[in-house]
Amino acid sequence: MTVPFVPDRLLFGGDYNPEQWPREVWAEDMALMRRAGVNTVTIGVFSWAAIEPREGQFEPGWLDDVVALLDENEIGFFLATPTASPPPWFTRAHPDALPVRADGTYVSHGSRDTYAISAPAYRQAARRVARFLAERYGAHPRLRGWHVHNEYGTVDHGPHSAAAFRRWLRKRYVSLDALNDAWYTAFWSQRYDDWDEILPPRTTQYLANPAHAVDFKRFCSDEMLAACVEQRDEIRATGSTAPVTTNFMQPTWDHLNQWDWSEQLDLASVDHYLDTTGPDGEAHVAYGADLTRSWGGGPWLLMEQSASGIRDGARQAFKDPDRMLRNSLGYVARGSQGALFFQWRASAGGSETWHSAMVPHVGPESRTFEGVVELGALLGRLQEIAEPPHDGPVVEADVAILWDANGRWSLQTPHLPNDDLDYTEEVRATHRALWRAGVAVDFLRPGADAARYRVLFVPTLMAMDSGTVEWLTRYVEAGGHLVVGRFTGIADEHQRVAPGGYPGRLRDLLGIRVTEHRPLDPAETQELSDGSTVDQWTERMDPPRAEVLATYTQGSLAGLPAVTRHPVGGGSATYVSARMVQESWDAFVAARLAEHGVGPVVPEAVGTGLEAIRRRGAAGTYLFLLHHGDRPVRIAGQGHDLVTDAPADAGIVVPAGGYAVIRETPDAKWSVTVQ
Repeated sequence: MTVPFVPDRLLFGGDYNPEQWPREVWAEDMALMRRAGVNTVTIGVFSWAAIEPREGQFEPGWLDDVVALLDENEIGFFLATPTASPPPWFTRAHPDALPVRADGTYVSHGSRDTYAISAPAYRQAARRVARFLAERYGAHPRLRGWHVHNEYGTVDHGPHSAAAFRRWLRKRYVSLDALNDAWYTAFWSQRYDDWDEILPPRTTQYLANPAHAVDFKRFCSDEMLAACVEQRDEIRATGSTAPVTTNFMQPTWDHLNQWDWSEQLDLASVDHYLDTTGPDGEAHVAYGADLTRSWGGGPWLLMEQSASGIRDGARQAFKDPDRMLRNSLGYVARGSQGALFFQWRASAGGSETWHSAMVPHVGPESRTFEGVVELGALLGRLQEIAEPPHDGPVVEADVAILWDANGRWSLQTPHLPNDDLDYTEEVRATHRALWRAGVAVDFLRPGADAARYRVLFVPTLMAMDSGTVEWLTRYVEAGGHLVVGRFTGIADEHQRVAPGGYPGRLRDLLGIRVTEHRPLDPAETQELSDGSTVDQWTERMDPPRAEVLATYTQGSLAGLPAVTRHPVGGGSATYVSARMVQESWDAFVAARLAEHGVGPVVPEAVGTGLEAIRRRGAAGTYLFLLHHGDRPVRIAGQGHDLVTDAPADAGIVVPAGGYAVIRETPDAKWSVTVQ
């Protein structure tokens, strides 16, 4: 990152799309924004047709007026480059720039994201509009940052992609012999003797080559990043010094290697939407926040969330204002520099008519908008939190989870021993267990500095390169404690299985040799000797060199090792050969934390429904308390509650569904009592 992002306040607002409304609505918008305490909006995200109605002809008068209105009302803005939604004139003039699906179907114009990322005409047009916007608005004093594109993730399998993919492969492998070896093309007579024979992985008769598929995903991430960097460079060439970001997407968008992307951005930002109406939504807030903070390496920004809607399968469920408030504080507690939404005013028509908004269809006289007003006032009271610590992380964690896009992509290849293996679900299960244990969590990329973490979890990572193996080994030898889940270290980075017994790349570190993978029937469970219940997956291993912590108790595996621990150097490597159900995994993870001296942020809060997170700032530490339970909780300690402007020494009662944010005195101690 080259441009620091240090706002003087916590940012509050959301996507603002005035081009959808007559001008008389704009004045009402400004009045409502002032009422709600909005200090930041994002403009221009989907406004390409309004900015450039004909190729090369810009008509920014309306945007000038919007910027002037925001300035008059002292509201800052992120300016988006609108390149996620090319206008109809573009696709009519450049039909070759439409994306092609894996089955060969050209996608027609009629939605957003109808572009082929490698098409020269698209890349040129994207650079042109980015340059125009930067020249016109790049020095504006209200400009908080650049929002490049929106949710990169459109995958193209067409001819432009094919040519770019071949260029990417030439750079990666240099020779066809090296590519054929890496892709194991001797299987099924797939050897390539000319670069032009290679296409993106398209719909084929049976099973695609997994190495080919994973390399294409790597290419797509790199190609989208190249397009993003081109726009960033156009912006920088105009002299604009505002921070540059693009909004990652969680939970389902899995097209990017966000570690690589974050190196090219000034700020990590994310769009995060709950995927359940149940209590697991709060764990999901923590998951998305911890991931984004880890990708960016420090303070980050919640660019979008939902004001009142949760998409739960086929239905749009309602999110109550108190949950919206707690969720927003959950992101801020974990390092977000504010809480932004999609969008400010609910659209009257169009493809996302029923997407919730800060101002809903029914207008400001609504519980949703009342909650928005309450959040704006609350974030105003927390303004001092925005200044990051002078040194060290914004959230201190003693435990980390390995997160690697390559591992996710490897488990998306077909015909695995159990196709129900899901990388994201495994990572989330581990994070969920740590969240329930009340501890702070970071995510790490392979090769990162892991020295400060007492415990490092690798929930699953089928394919790993030699550098990752060496990194994990060094971590354990230096005194770290590694916990490895099933189907990890099976293959190299080209999806080629390491022979001689599983997990081939980690056998020496783990002190084991697995000889059989034995997936279970979907409804089948088994018990381990430590009382854990497992499902989906079991394994047979030879008598290990490692200590056996638990054995199987049923069937042909009865009495055989299920969980092992291998001392190496100053540390240890634990292997879990079966998938534990969540409750058993919770208990197992909590036991490992206790063994290695990792404790909750507030030990007495665990099990009360009170989530405790500590954020570090320039003025000290801030304890966020978010109550997801159904009985009031009293907490007492040394500090001052910024929500109620009251000292905490005599005790603060946090009601069910409520919250507190306490500026702590140094070395504060806390007691918790359920009322």
